Amino acid sequence: MGLGELVDKFFPIIGIVLLIVVNIFLRKRRAERTPVEICARLLADVDYNHSLTENFQFNPKVGKFKTGGWQRNRNKIDFLDPALQSLLASAFSMAESANRDVDASRKYKTASYLSGIDVRKLKEYMAKSKQGLEEWFQANATQ
Repeated sequence: MGLGELVDKFFPIIGIVLLIVVNIFLRKRRAERTPVEICARLLADVDYNHSLTENFQFNPKVGKFKTGGWQRNRNKIDFLDPALQSLLASAFSMAESANRDVDASRKYKTASYLSGIDVRKLKEYMAKSKQGLEEWFQANATQ
């Protein structure tokens, strides 16, 4: 088998592997660019987190709160009312703290870490954040 035959046999396989590798590197999550996209991402995360607080149970298998949208966009929310910005910062700070407690609870297989999570307060912050984001979104999504 000559070099030409090897290239002919393995060229399609090498091409597919390269295509997969390039796709993996280019498939990064697209960052939100406009205020409407940022608000929509934060609203989706807040909505998920609010529903999680409604079903929150003190057991090691409890779900984690979503904070990725906040991590990516917390420095880009100047378009929101300062009171809403502060509320979002508090809500996501509590969610991040709760996630650390959930991780510790899973790591040590005990629900005692979950007792420190103030679910009522977190639920209240998420509900107010959701309401504020929905109001902003409705007022600005059509513009």
